Amino acid sequence: MGDSALICSQIIAKNPDFNSKNRVIHDAISFRRVCFSGEKLRFRKGRVGVWAVMEAEEREMGAEERESTGVLKSLEGSLGFDVVSASELKKKGFLGLRKTKLVCTIGPACCSLDDLEKLALGGMNVARLNMCHNTIEWHRNVIRKIKKLNEEKGFCVSVMIDTEGSQINVVDHGAPSSVKAEDGSIWSFTTENFECSRPFTVQANYEGFAEGIKVGDELVIDGGMATFEVIEKIGNDLLCKCTDPGLLLPRAKLSFWRDGILVGKNYEPPTLSTKDWTDIKFGISEGVDFIAMSFVKDADAIKHLKNYISTNSSKSDAESPDVSIHRSIKVLAKIESLESLHKLEEIVIASDGIMIARGDLGVEIPLEQIPTVQEKIVHVCRKLNKPVIVASQLLESMIEYPTPTRAEVADVSEAVRQYADALMLSGESAIGSFGQKALSVLEMTSSRMELWSREENRQSVLQQHLLGVSLPDQIAEQICNCAVEMGIFCFSQCSSLADGAVQNKLEWVDFNTLHFLVGCIGTLCF
Repeated sequence: MGDSALICSQIIAKNPDFNSKNRVIHDAISFRRVCFSGEKLRFRKGRVGVWAVMEAEEREMGAEERESTGVLKSLEGSLGFDVVSASELKKKGFLGLRKTKLVCTIGPACCSLDDLEKLALGGMNVARLNMCHNTIEWHRNVIRKIKKLNEEKGFCVSVMIDTEGSQINVVDHGAPSSVKAEDGSIWSFTTENFECSRPFTVQANYEGFAEGIKVGDELVIDGGMATFEVIEKIGNDLLCKCTDPGLLLPRAKLSFWRDGILVGKNYEPPTLSTKDWTDIKFGISEGVDFIAMSFVKDADAIKHLKNYISTNSSKSDAESPDVSIHRSIKVLAKIESLESLHKLEEIVIASDGIMIARGDLGVEIPLEQIPTVQEKIVHVCRKLNKPVIVASQLLESMIEYPTPTRAEVADVSEAVRQYADALMLSGESAIGSFGQKALSVLEMTSSRMELWSREENRQSVLQQHLLGVSLPDQIAEQICNCAVEMGIFCFSQCSSLADGAVQNKLEWVDFNTLHFLVGCIGTLCF
């Protein structure tokens, strides 16, 4: 430690801008702003001045320090934060900034400009568009509304499109919304195309959906919303009897079970369907920030999509040089099948982030395994330094009711305790009557849980996955690991060190050590 202290003093001496007597870093530096929990998933150039002076400290400042702080506050418009984060920073300081990001699915209940602005003010960081629903024109209109709010109101809301994927869906059941399946009723599941409504008839969108299915197998809707027994197989169609009554929602998921075991598929549909490629082209042309890839089976599918995005983004830039096209669309892999769990680590490495789609995942694995599988996925993502979103049924009851159940609040808190990077609302915001209240519950619960984690100092040290290859990278990584044990909040010009900080979820602010770290970073990077 003596040698380290000597090196530290030499570094600081060589960097006069880092004055250990000042509580404010005066220099404004160019940077690429991180808009998704520290992982560089969305960039926006800006200039930022950093200040974290509490009111009590401000009263104790001398005239010179007061003047410095006044200069920084006068630069409020060019801080580089969006208006919501800037307001939160003023009220709570750096320690009070919420780390857990919030994703809202946009649907008929919240697609107006006014509703989108309310969600942005409520803490929405990412707007998700589910390409299973609505038309291309509808999605384009929503994207442009969000971009308008970002430009005119000072928000920084990212846009994500979520592909439909190749799966067996309920396409039409003869009703405009949901329909009740009564106990003992007989239903026909068919691949036949029909336009008019047919009572007790459900259309599946894949011709081979009944291959390998036997009389006596269970057909489960949406992981248990309703259950049927196959009583007769007629060609490619199935005649089924309802054994557990429930609701059939539009585009519900089907799965087949035999003796308590999921029936394997005799066919291998492509990860991305023809419709998915059309939606991806649309997303590239509109400059979305993220593409969530459904039903990922292995890393090859992700690599293929990344190459496609890179090639087509370059073409879009060349054809429309005057139009701002996002050049760094990130690919998120959705973990929602047994295949993806078997190849989890390679998928995490290949992707830019992970979404834990617990609803679809619960169709393929026993319900009691969901909590442990979620924790495992989050742990793997942290170890490999990739952001992870926990999605599906976080506040499902708030689709109909203005307050959540206590169990739902506990579920949200547990995801935050596991250090998930983001939480996602699905039907709660898209079709629910209380979308803004649901978002408020997520914001309050995640903020309170983060505060509790700091107070209780529950940060556990991970068995780190060594990311550094070169000597400077290894040194930067060790600085991050030491900072975790010391409980330091650090500010960095170096992207590799910032990645390490995100992986370890640094908590506390120590400006004296901050100057040492920034000095080390300056030496390593420059």
